[in-house]
Amino acid sequence: MAELIKKRVQEALDDIRPQIQSDGGDVELVAVEGNIVKVRLVGHCAGCPMAQMTLKNGIEVYVKERVPEIQKVESV
Repeated sequence: MAELIKKRVQEALDDIRPQIQSDGGDVELVAVEGNIVKVRLVGHCAGCPMAQMTLKNGIEVYVKERVPEIQKVESV
């Protein structure tokens, strides 16, 4: 079950990756621990003042929409 959730999370991240890459950044899946997804923002996203908003209002919303079991997305 955990592998299926991880696969679905990765698919969701793959769907939104082009939008993040268009701004010079990227997102990497680090882990899925229970109902929490851990990601790493890289490229221009790393250190960007808007990164937290991208994470919460973009990535987290989309992942939770696609994988309702997920409750939170965190940057590590």
